[in-house]
Amino acid sequence: MRTRFEEQLAELNNALIGMGALVEKTIADANTALIEQDVELAKKIVAFDDEIDHKEQEVESLCLKIILQQQPVAGDLRLVSSVLKISTDLERIADHATDISELTILLSGKQYVKKLEHIPQMAEATMKMVTKSIDAFVKKDLKLAKEVIASDDIVDNLFNTVKAELVELIKGNIDNSDQAIDLIMIAKYFERIGDHATNIAEWVVFSLTGMHKDGKIM
Repeated sequence: MRTRFEEQLAELNNALIGMGALVEKTIADANTALIEQDVELAKKIVAFDDEIDHKEQEVESLCLKIILQQQPVAGDLRLVSSVLKISTDLERIADHATDISELTILLSGKQYVKKLEHIPQMAEATMKMVTKSIDAFVKKDLKLAKEVIASDDIVDNLFNTVKAELVELIKGNIDNSDQAIDLIMIAKYFERIGDHATNIAEWVVFSLTGMHKDGKIM
């Protein structure tokens, strides 16, 4: 029975890793489409969102199958419960990448009112957070998970910088307001991706220790 359980856990682990890899690529592509104003790539990202949704459903199904068939307890139950939460955060990250791509399409054909500098830095930082959070899960690395949580401040600070610069741009020329607001929204979506990567790292901590920031213990 334990051998079958371990096989199911391995299958679940692989499914989550596969989903994480797809989400990481989606963020990278969303950033590339934004910088290069690549409408076709942005459209592919929007269309690909359904695939990410299917991956989340696959992970969910595997988790529920394990819970029903194996009735895990203690550490095993924490692990499966954490995977359920992590897959939800990954799906939401993909949703935000889609949101960014939809705005990229909206802004196509227009020169940016400001050179994109800090937004790509946000994208790079959030991609690292997502990658490290998944690595922390795979390697059961508590230290790495805590590094991800701490690095969320970097993304928050970059967002504040972007917002302040674009607000000043609007004050200087009201004609820039529509695009500046769209760019602030794009930065906000990257900031939310960082928040979800932090959530993933916090669920890794929970899976390993039974402790969660919300005070959940199992």
